[in-house]
Amino acid sequence: MYPMPVEKWKPAARRAYKLSLPVALLIWLLPMIAVLVTSVRSSEELSEGNYWGWPKHVTLIDNYREALTTSPMLHYFWNSVQITLPSVAGAIALAAMAGFALAVYRFPGNSTLFATFVAGNFVPIQVLMIPVRDLSLRLGLYNSVGGLILFHLSFQTGFCALFLRNFIKQLPFELIEAARIEGANEWTVFFKIVLPLIRPALAALAILVFTFVWNDYFWALCLTQGDDAAPITVGVAALKGQWTTAWNLVSAGSVLAAMPSVAMFFAMQKHFVAGLTFGATKG
Repeated sequence: MYPMPVEKWKPAARRAYKLSLPVALLIWLLPMIAVLVTSVRSSEELSEGNYWGWPKHVTLIDNYREALTTSPMLHYFWNSVQITLPSVAGAIALAAMAGFALAVYRFPGNSTLFATFVAGNFVPIQVLMIPVRDLSLRLGLYNSVGGLILFHLSFQTGFCALFLRNFIKQLPFELIEAARIEGANEWTVFFKIVLPLIRPALAALAILVFTFVWNDYFWALCLTQGDDAAPITVGVAALKGQWTTAWNLVSAGSVLAAMPSVAMFFAMQKHFVAGLTFGATKG
């Protein structure tokens, strides 16, 4: 029923597995390696067709400096910070309370509400493009940082509530009952008992939502126009020229745009792994 551990495989199969892992890893990393190498390659080499060879002249500082100065990249970066941080904090705060209510309380419509959260995660985002854009125009939120924050807050809360409800459901209900018997109100139970116990899940969810919002390009393109509220993903696309494209600058901008997500993951990797494995074992 369960996969056999690698240690119990036949020697030939185990050897083939160990040899195939580096090959698979190289194939998976090849596009990222190509972007990193292209980001330090000169425009002359790209014009000559040297796409995969080792760079003859490494122009690391020049390419990254030009990517930051030829377009308002810092402005795009600040927009992404303004959009992402409130969206992550708000979505997790609302989802924690919604997940607590769905996991602990029994009320009419509990299952229906939970099913709605589940079903909402399966709706293709392309279907919502025109209605969401029309709604943002009617509310006066089109091409604004506040509109993108409200959009991501609305769409990420459903996924976060589903995620946290399942974690809270695994907590021993006796802890909550004991706190109520001792006279603790519901807010005390939520803040003093539930939140500390699901801290790993909150950290893992923060990384996931941060990555989703920071790397979003589809909705940033649909709900913004110009540079006023555009995040860094749109800013990287703006580095492409009308007739020719300096792919070394686009690659440098892509690396700069990806650095916050990568840095956050490595900074909170321990909590991320603990959150994903929380409740996986009994006893």
